[in-house]
Amino acid sequence: MARMTAAEAAVHVLRKEGVDVAFGVPGAAINPFYAALRKVGGIDHVLARHVEGASHMAEGYTRTQAGNIGVCIGTSGPAGTDMITGLYSASADSIPILCITGQAPRSRLHKEDFQAVDIQAIAGPVTKWAVTVLEPAQVPRAFQQAFQLMRSSRPGPVLIDLPIDVQMSEIEFDPDTYEPLPAYKPRASRAQAEKAMAMLDEAERPLIVAGGGIINADASELLQEFAELTGVPVIPTLMGWGSIADDHPLMAGMVGLQTSHRYGNATLLESDFVMGIGNRWANRHTGNLETYTKGRKFVHVDIEPTQIGRIFGPDYGIVSDAKAALELFVELARERKAAGTLKDRSAWAESCQERKRTLLRKTHFDEVPVKPQRVYEEMNKVFGRNTRYISTIGLSQIAGAQFLHVYKPRHWINCGQAGPLGWTIPAALGVCKADPSAEVVALSGDYDFQFMIEELAVGAQFNLPYIHVLVNNSYLGLIRQAQRGFDMDYCVQLSFENVNCPEINEYGVDHVSVVEGLGCKALRVTRPDEIVPALKEARELMAQYRVPVVVEVILERVTNIAMGTDLDAINEFEALADEGADAPTSIAQLT
Repeated sequence: MARMTAAEAAVHVLRKEGVDVAFGVPGAAINPFYAALRKVGGIDHVLARHVEGASHMAEGYTRTQAGNIGVCIGTSGPAGTDMITGLYSASADSIPILCITGQAPRSRLHKEDFQAVDIQAIAGPVTKWAVTVLEPAQVPRAFQQAFQLMRSSRPGPVLIDLPIDVQMSEIEFDPDTYEPLPAYKPRASRAQAEKAMAMLDEAERPLIVAGGGIINADASELLQEFAELTGVPVIPTLMGWGSIADDHPLMAGMVGLQTSHRYGNATLLESDFVMGIGNRWANRHTGNLETYTKGRKFVHVDIEPTQIGRIFGPDYGIVSDAKAALELFVELARERKAAGTLKDRSAWAESCQERKRTLLRKTHFDEVPVKPQRVYEEMNKVFGRNTRYISTIGLSQIAGAQFLHVYKPRHWINCGQAGPLGWTIPAALGVCKADPSAEVVALSGDYDFQFMIEELAVGAQFNLPYIHVLVNNSYLGLIRQAQRGFDMDYCVQLSFENVNCPEINEYGVDHVSVVEGLGCKALRVTRPDEIVPALKEARELMAQYRVPVVVEVILERVTNIAMGTDLDAINEFEALADEGADAPTSIAQLT
């Protein structure tokens, strides 16, 4: 048996589990682990500027490709607490990432040592497992169990905390014969699938709600086949966006209070049956539950047993991995098709498509300063079917979901439940690292952009090029819009007169100068007709310099994006589309 430090054994396990990239920041209490990374080799390391940034890079890396598990590393104390936001974000969206932290020596844990904190207790509520490993010989097995837990049942993050003396202790470990533990995924039975299909057969106007669990399970092709066999239209959630292409004739639009389409909401309200697969009935999707559930039956398929009935009690629930359930649904649908017993859903599907063609919001505004709707219209002209969009929260994300188009799974990479400001830049860098050949386009408002702007230097240092569309209204726009209900506009303005940049007319931060100071490229546009040329120039700059390129669009200060408190009470603040020219890059005009 080979003798090595516990930290070296841990690195060997990482490699055997398929890890070849890690994001992190070294520090005194994690230096033995970094020494092991250097000695063992085989794991490429990206140096973040902030440990929270490293955790979001790991998230972006995981979310990009099926099977990826992002790893982030930090020292003791504040490094672990900085990563809590990333762990919360990953936990909320069922994303497996592994956080590794250093810790004070075991003999000092109870003595308030410098940068010693009980990170196991702090991280527990936002992880599948958080552990401080106190015995060196347990280290490789803790890592082995971590990977099994992250991959089993509902995926999620794990934190492993390693006291410095544990990392440095020598143990016996044989990496050559190491094998990963098999992951467990619950599977629907045929009887359960038959009951769900029987309920679907009884419906006249059924829908499939496709959640992020379908993308996590790499089951989008099965979803599409099932929809096509049965003729049932699909409503993707924000986390499931891309599981069926926007221009597919059975894609019926998104539903919700904010990130939704007019036609999607109208179709949901017309339905009499909903089969939810891999979704969690998030409140931004459902709105008022009485409106959402009235007059329709529900089947809910989810990998997590306690998720079924958490928001409302479905008429029938199945605990299953989305892929396993869809394999059975497809098998049953094929049998019914062969027997000629499938209902003809063409009239219902066509009515959904008619709403998709006609219930549109206007995007073609010529005003200066630019109205945000026009930004997404122009983006649709430049970015094609293979673009991977990255976004997190705010009016930019909401409007992006209303107007952009996604055609493939994992091409809308979005922090769904947690929505931490600052997530977009580091997540985009993680996506670039996971898929260097992709065209990656991030979307931020000015406040999200400022939260972790320092991570752009990581993109410059490690040549991780992407385009970042920054829509700047110098406001906390979503919060300002929410404050309308309190009849106030309080503490949400980011505007000030920048003495170093008077030409931006009190829009505050000179993002172009900051971005260039971090080693990246930046362009600023103020007119609608400048957007497409700037995006094309950004693409050229990105290819030439291999760094992130920011395109800042100066928006009108106040815009209210369509949203409301219920699916049948969405406030449409702007004009609606009366003809094709009002929404020239809507999916209806592009198909």
